[in-house]
Amino acid sequence: MLELPEVLTVSKQLKNHIVGKKISKVLPPSKVHKFCWYNGEPTEYNAAIKGSEVISVEGFGIFVEITFSNGYKLCLNDGVNVRLVPSNEKTKNFQLLIELEDDLVLVFTVAMYGGIFLHDGSYDNEYYLKSKQAISPFSKVFTEHYHKTFMESKPNLSAKAFLATQQRFPGVGNGVSQDILFEAGIHPKRKISTFSEADKDRLLEKIITVLNEMVQNGGRDTEKNIFGEKGSYKVRMSKNTMGLGCPKCGGEILKETYLGGSIYYCTQCQPLVKD
Repeated sequence: MLELPEVLTVSKQLKNHIVGKKISKVLPPSKVHKFCWYNGEPTEYNAAIKGSEVISVEGFGIFVEITFSNGYKLCLNDGVNVRLVPSNEKTKNFQLLIELEDDLVLVFTVAMYGGIFLHDGSYDNEYYLKSKQAISPFSKVFTEHYHKTFMESKPNLSAKAFLATQQRFPGVGNGVSQDILFEAGIHPKRKISTFSEADKDRLLEKIITVLNEMVQNGGRDTEKNIFGEKGSYKVRMSKNTMGLGCPKCGGEILKETYLGGSIYYCTQCQPLVKD
């Protein structure tokens, strides 16, 4: 799933490899996916952007957005995989395919769910707008935003809920929050009402430093970029590391289902402090 490190990685790669290229053709889904959503009919995408040129690519929150010379924009959200491949390597199954000049194609696929939205700048989806307006963790004003958000949040929220729900921090989802909370020494289920000032400051620090490390390493090793390559950031807390033991103390990493997803934590390094 695309979270902020992958969004920034994918948008940077697309910017470097497709800006300036013209659209030769857009193919609608080769296979219907009932949990892939579009803005209008995907069969109309070809008429809208064929012949136009890619002028920019931007990443924000959980969205990657491609802008074309005729004013249209194509945005994809966190459930969409995009690959840039030679035309002779394109897959038979896709949710959208864009043929570029120079015999390159962009292939968009969805595994579980996702959206590929073509719009003229008037797209007003709630999640899109929140991502577009989000304050980057790498911004100078993020510290103020973090403390303001913390103060306005219900005290019975868990650490995971605070970080990864309600789009408080677009792009910070269940995936990246695992390592953020691990590095901060905070249990995913711990109520934010139990946080000391030191806990709050440490969590803020780890949001910034862990996300930065993920971005600098081209995303997580549990996700792939536009060339199908895994990121170089080695995730500490995931299904791939459960049997390896805690990287800090060597203790057991536990897995639970919580708030619609899995959480991973070390009971020694991330104690569940209660009220």
